[in-house]
Amino acid sequence: MTILFLFLALFVLMFIGVPIAVSLGLAGSVTIMLFSPDSVRSLAIKLFETSEHYTLLAIPFFLLAGAFMTTGGVARRLIDFANACVGHIRGGLAIGAVFACMLFAALSGSSPATVAAVGSIAIAGMVRSGYPQAFGAGIVCNAGTLGILIPPSVVMVVYAAATETSVGKLFMAGVVPGILLGVVLMTAIYIIAVKKNLPALPRASVREWLSAARKAIWGLLLMVIILGGIYSGMFTPTEAAAVAAVYSGFVALFVYKDMSLRECPKVILESGKLSIMLMFIIANAMLFAHVLTTEQIPQTITSWVIDMGLSPWMFLLVVNIVLLVAGAFMEPSAIILILAPILFPIAVQLGIDPIHLGIIMVVNMEIGLITPPVGLNLFVTSAVTGMPVSAVIRAAMPWLMMLIGFLVIITYIPAVSLALPNWLGMS
Repeated sequence: MTILFLFLALFVLMFIGVPIAVSLGLAGSVTIMLFSPDSVRSLAIKLFETSEHYTLLAIPFFLLAGAFMTTGGVARRLIDFANACVGHIRGGLAIGAVFACMLFAALSGSSPATVAAVGSIAIAGMVRSGYPQAFGAGIVCNAGTLGILIPPSVVMVVYAAATETSVGKLFMAGVVPGILLGVVLMTAIYIIAVKKNLPALPRASVREWLSAARKAIWGLLLMVIILGGIYSGMFTPTEAAAVAAVYSGFVALFVYKDMSLRECPKVILESGKLSIMLMFIIANAMLFAHVLTTEQIPQTITSWVIDMGLSPWMFLLVVNIVLLVAGAFMEPSAIILILAPILFPIAVQLGIDPIHLGIIMVVNMEIGLITPPVGLNLFVTSAVTGMPVSAVIRAAMPWLMMLIGFLVIITYIPAVSLALPNWLGMS
């Protein structure tokens, strides 16, 4: 009865247009008032506890670093470097855009930020060089999803907070899948480019390549600082996020000088607004997860699944279907915080590695970002290209099929995600 009421209240509130964060909070609060012996004061305590969750502190810092990088012209230099590396290949500008998305993903931790930063420059460049606009939009919309798969990733931080798994191990588990997806997209672009005879740039000379690398080096160094700092034990992922924010601001203001000190408060305010919006969703989703836990709902569902005799592969198939449907309607962080506490104990009972489950959930969230009606990357791509959302959806759909194929590989070949952290001996 409690489970039914909790989820029914959530879906009714969302259906009548109440924002997701408020729906989560209200559904949890009313359920506690009606069915739980807990006092209403526990709600206030839970909301406060969320705000001081150490792991979640990484989110505003990564968002601030991404804001500085987006505003500070780092994306443009990364695109120039990517084009110098692969621009001479047939379809090189499109391949370079994917490569630039991979590089920017390793700085920002956010998919919409990656699409906005790379798309605003790369798609216009492709159109000028004779590529169809829809082709460029479809590629960047999909490649931008790498923002949450290649570390650092805000969504991985949220999963780690919800399940108390290692952020560092999750980050490392995302490296091979992220590179693999980038290579798959680049290969598909090359095949299409050869068939359609898409243009290629002249091969960059060694001097031009060195010049592009020198200009992009400050952005590229951030990857070394974040990941090198975490895996050398120099600082925690949360401290790495803070270092990234300070470093990004320093590079944008004093090295590249694309920003003036006068613009700095505006960038901080914008990333602050985004952080508050995300943290409000997370706080309410944590409240919802608290109700799930206090009412023993994950344990009840786990016993149902075990009694049904589902094998691990069947369970993972169900997980993917549920996450793909949820991803079409809800924000990734909210989905992770609602479903991870339910799926996590079942996965552990069935012998599925929690880190592998985390990467499966992240890849599903990637697909959710380009699935209508709520796919955030679709709206960001529409904003940076001026194309109608319906046209962006049509452009993104063929590439979406590739992402679903990639999801099958990630789901049923755990070694893709786990080989690197296991090889590094991460516990």
